[in-house]
Amino acid sequence: MNLPKSVTLFVNLLAASGLFAVSALAQDASKTPAKADVVKGQAIASQACAACHGADGNSVAPANPKLAGQVPEYLAKQLADFKANKDRKNAVMLGMASGLSTDDMRNLAAYYASQAAKPGAAKNKDTLELGQKLWRGGDTARGLPACAGCHGATGAGLPSQYPRLAGQHAEYIETQLKGFRAGERQNDPQRMMRMVAAKLTDKDISAVADYIAGLK
Repeated sequence: MNLPKSVTLFVNLLAASGLFAVSALAQDASKTPAKADVVKGQAIASQACAACHGADGNSVAPANPKLAGQVPEYLAKQLADFKANKDRKNAVMLGMASGLSTDDMRNLAAYYASQAAKPGAAKNKDTLELGQKLWRGGDTARGLPACAGCHGATGAGLPSQYPRLAGQHAEYIETQLKGFRAGERQNDPQRMMRMVAAKLTDKDISAVADYIAGLK
């Protein structure tokens, strides 16, 4: 049966549109990141990370951060930043991250995020009051926001935005805050941590770091 040219043209246009839509969907699907593989992440952790961060991410060395229970998006970003070696520089972590692909980073982050974080403890009773004050309420006179505003009242962090801090080694937290204050660490979005740390004294940093270590 011969169809009028106008009808034939319309049918061809519909067919072309359908093919375009299918093609677009296929392209979108190809851009969707693969789901993180915890098993693959564990394999990488056991081979490359366990010596410093512990098999389950509960580091026992104060200089090395605990990774267990950390926000996965945050961990993946830190690994990418170490690999880029621009805004967060660390010779050891540069060597570790250099050989990791984006999928490796996502898998590794997912593995550590799936592990249960072991609690820490505050050690300095003399600074607990100051640490708690800064954590819960900040210091309005100095324009210091409460740490809990971004990291949560218990330090659990806000998924995909701010890292978990509860139970982290006080020594590690102190080093990072001083790094932000000195401008040595620059991978904080919108300079948020650098602006906060710039207003903290050594006493403030020591107090809030110790308080964070005791959060559960």
